[in-house]
Amino acid sequence: MRIIKLGSSNLEVPVVAVGCMRINSLEKKEAEQFVQTALEQGANFFDHADIYGSGTCEEIFADAIHMSPSVRENIILQSKCGIRKGMFDFSKEHILNSVDGILSRLKTEYLDTLLLHRPDALVEPEEVAEAFQILEQSGKVRHFGVSNQNPMQIQLLQKYVKQPLVANQLQLSITNANMISNGINVNMENDSAINRDGSILDFCRLHDITIQPWSPFQYGFFEGVFLGNEKFPELNQQINEIAEKYQVSNTTIAIAWLLRHPANMQPVIGTMNVDRLIDCCKASDVHLTREEWYSIYRAAGNILP
Repeated sequence: MRIIKLGSSNLEVPVVAVGCMRINSLEKKEAEQFVQTALEQGANFFDHADIYGSGTCEEIFADAIHMSPSVRENIILQSKCGIRKGMFDFSKEHILNSVDGILSRLKTEYLDTLLLHRPDALVEPEEVAEAFQILEQSGKVRHFGVSNQNPMQIQLLQKYVKQPLVANQLQLSITNANMISNGINVNMENDSAINRDGSILDFCRLHDITIQPWSPFQYGFFEGVFLGNEKFPELNQQINEIAEKYQVSNTTIAIAWLLRHPANMQPVIGTMNVDRLIDCCKASDVHLTREEWYSIYRAAGNILP
């Protein structure tokens, strides 16, 4: 598995992150097999959130991996906090309480990375800074980041937070690629030119923040996957042709398309299927040509000016 640095930190991580949002859908033996397969593939970065399964996903993961000090040394754990029922909450009290709960459920003394999950309209960045300082000094969290945030929101936090924000988890896939499209269609009068995120892709590259694409196989907002979907015949034909050339699956090519971008992204895969997990990891070894990348981009309905 290819390795990159997470943002501006010295933390070395695999280019594919294993999302654990659906691990509560597996039986105990299935969960153990899934986690073991990920480790065998070199995918030792596991992404969690305190709301996944109302916390049960973190507990199931800890049991599945048989958490112990020796196991913990060889894995990288990331979790997220800030989403509550009917609201978002970046208060100091909530962040600190959330991390204590996360650590207890994961059976660990520290997180490698903590992300703030969704922007809180009532955020007081001074409180976030205090919480992060306490978490770092206590050794409970080693690195910090955000999720679903635009450049100005990140800059507001960074004005007060002493620690560098090393990751930003954002929805991105071949069919949900506006953050790429608006940079291609500059000064054009079409929908692709609409800048919906404040040029977050370029901002993250400029500030050494690793983008972690979530839902890399989804179109719309959890409307379904585009692979094998009759709504995307041209896209699937193009992906399948390229997959045949590299003798890999269409799943591999969909992840390889994200990894081909020079921003050094780290896709978060959400599959609980062992075979698809392996296919995702194979993308680390596939380097699409410029022609192949653009042919997939266009086949998804994205336009070039």
